[in-house]
Amino acid sequence: MSHIYETIILGGGPAGLSAALYAGRGKLDTLLIEKATYGGQVATTYEVDNYPGTDLGITGPELSDKMRKQAEHFNTKFTKEDIVSVDFSDTIKKIVTNKGEYLTKTVIIATGAQPKMVGFKGEIELRGRGVSYCATCDADFYTDLPIAVIGGGDSALQEALYLTKFASKVTIIHRRQGFRAAQYLVDKTKANPKIEFLLDTVVEEAMEENGLLTGLKVKNVITEEVSDFPVDGVFVFVGYEPISEIFKGKVNMNAFGEIITDVYMKTDVPGVFAAGDIRETTIRQVITAAADGAVAAISCEKYLEEME
Repeated sequence: MSHIYETIILGGGPAGLSAALYAGRGKLDTLLIEKATYGGQVATTYEVDNYPGTDLGITGPELSDKMRKQAEHFNTKFTKEDIVSVDFSDTIKKIVTNKGEYLTKTVIIATGAQPKMVGFKGEIELRGRGVSYCATCDADFYTDLPIAVIGGGDSALQEALYLTKFASKVTIIHRRQGFRAAQYLVDKTKANPKIEFLLDTVVEEAMEENGLLTGLKVKNVITEEVSDFPVDGVFVFVGYEPISEIFKGKVNMNAFGEIITDVYMKTDVPGVFAAGDIRETTIRQVITAAADGAVAAISCEKYLEEME
């Protein structure tokens, strides 16, 4: 008979890693499945200065690595595999990956979210050739070159500030005059001599030569005037969408594809929990994802005790 885990965690971002630590410390037989990089989105963040108790200047990859090692110390097993399908219809849940299948009494879904695309012409074709979604991954390529940032929230302005360390000029393109970002970030970007603003403006198309971005066709939403805006790179920060396609029809979700949970991270399916950016939540930060993971793991323990 196949081995039955007490809990399987799907996703290795802060929510999954925190759940792995708490489940491991709770002496649960735990497996964490991650398809890409441990740390999720935080692994692509240059500096994490808002996670309590960490050294100032700690990088996202460093924090992720510490979290993973801590969970490993408490005997959580880790594997790098792609999840193909899930079956939550029975008391014993089944997870099928590209390498095999796993059985478990409980599941913690922590697959997170991914950057949203704007949808301008050429965005997909020029991804990695001038269009980027990760400042820490790609900033270095644009040393002393002019670039643009699309977005008006916290992440757009934070990343624009970070990009000024590399680029000759950073232009923030935003469809409105006002920003959703925190006021201190708005003030900071406005005070930075390397940052300029192109407001009431949307990007219609990416222009290219020999497969590389050379500029953007932009449209003023008030005058409807279209013009060419030469830049060597564009960074897109317009929010995130949950990585939840595989769970559609398996657990209850809202219209945005976010999994609905209660305060104990329980979904509508007994033994299935969700934590972090995948679930319906108001704030998406490393600390809230980590808190979700801890709650989910403790809820798993209680569920397993009740099962017995």
